[in-house]
Amino acid sequence: MILKDIDINSSLEKVKSLLKKEKKISPALKAAIEMLLLIITLLSNRLGLNSSNSSKPPSSDPNRKKGTNNKNSTNKPGGQKGHKGTTLEPVSDPDKIQDLSIDRRKLPRGKDYTQDGYLARQVVNIKISRIVTEYRAEILVDEQGNQYMADFPDHITRPIQYGASIKATTTYASTYQLIPYDRIQEQLNDEYGIPISTGSIYNFNAEAADNLVRLGFAALVKKQLINSSVAHADETSININGKRMWLHNLSNEDWTWFEPHAKRGSEAMNAIGMIPYFSGVLCHDHWKPYYIYECDHSLCNAHHLRELTRAYEQDGQKWAEEMELFLLALNDEVNATKKGALSKNKAQIRREEYRAILEKGNLECPAVKPKPGKKRKPKQTKARNLLDRLIDFEDDVLRFMVDPLVPFTNNLGERDIRMTKVQQKISGCFRSMEGAKNFCIVRSYLSTCKKNEMPAYEALEMVFNNKLPDFIQEKLNSDPPS
Repeated sequence: MILKDIDINSSLEKVKSLLKKEKKISPALKAAIEMLLLIITLLSNRLGLNSSNSSKPPSSDPNRKKGTNNKNSTNKPGGQKGHKGTTLEPVSDPDKIQDLSIDRRKLPRGKDYTQDGYLARQVVNIKISRIVTEYRAEILVDEQGNQYMADFPDHITRPIQYGASIKATTTYASTYQLIPYDRIQEQLNDEYGIPISTGSIYNFNAEAADNLVRLGFAALVKKQLINSSVAHADETSININGKRMWLHNLSNEDWTWFEPHAKRGSEAMNAIGMIPYFSGVLCHDHWKPYYIYECDHSLCNAHHLRELTRAYEQDGQKWAEEMELFLLALNDEVNATKKGALSKNKAQIRREEYRAILEKGNLECPAVKPKPGKKRKPKQTKARNLLDRLIDFEDDVLRFMVDPLVPFTNNLGERDIRMTKVQQKISGCFRSMEGAKNFCIVRSYLSTCKKNEMPAYEALEMVFNNKLPDFIQEKLNSDPPS
């Protein structure tokens, strides 16, 4: 690492070399200097890490530049020529019309004027108000004094209750827009004059989750993902009542499923019951428990690119920079093909180029050999661990090159799970495992609807009316879960 024209790594090596040659130094001072060298080494490694060469999020990058990544562009900010923008269009049936008359005192005198149409301009506003519908059941009394009353609709069970639109609004705000319960409560009371408790908002989320299970969505999405050709897996930590738990995600282009569990590894995956039965290609970031399951695997090359960047920036590994450029060029080559995959001959040529770079890595970054008499495997450097993975899992690294259904990265899975981290930042934690499960079921449904171009609010209102969108209902009718 170089900091202000100082090569920290070479300076540290120089100090260590001089320290070995120095014989007159006391053991205490030597131990103190070695400790300082260790601290400097650890700090230098941490200082050079950012979102481009590690798993750190972009928001943690110091002095990061926001906006476009196109450094060579001379265009001004905003929509460019030919860009199809979104703009307001006049409506043909405005809710309110206000006629504007000319002040005739300002017109030239001595002339006759006749009306010649008008020029219209429209202003769009919004007004959300409470709508209370009162159901009045007719009561009849016969000659003997017996009363007969009309039946209320099945969903009308109390003297006064919240309707589907309020339930959909609060659930949309909490599970899709990730707004905390207290702020939803404040908005409904201040803007719409509707008093509501945070407990009611929680109950609405629970009702939506229960309806989705009862209507068959939960079982259907699991079946669709188990039977899919390619699926993306990821997991992230979540806070449930102050304890660290794990949120697991399995998804593809059309379906999404989230589920919380106390564990991160195979125990959780077996309990959730999807990956153990999956037989397609599983895209992931090389979390070892995934390799327990006998399906094909595809490793996320976005992770590899970040690790390769770290290897040549932090450790000066030239092979790593060459491999990064190779993978990027290979991805461009695959994307440029009509079939989304290379021919067998071309793929074999690229494999040989890939192996040649790794051979250079073997020379530049040799494995640490175990010391004589030591049974324990020696600890390898991060660069060597990466090199071993690229060697041992060649097929999984390059699967995107030969299978048109397999992407270059696991970005879809990471993108699906990312918003749950935002929820943790805003609301802090889930109060209970039950609440986390309710959130995950509803969030799975909304993510699936978004992938199928179904608006989130409309999808939620259907759930509270005991219905599901057509694309889900058609799947249930044609291929019901067993």
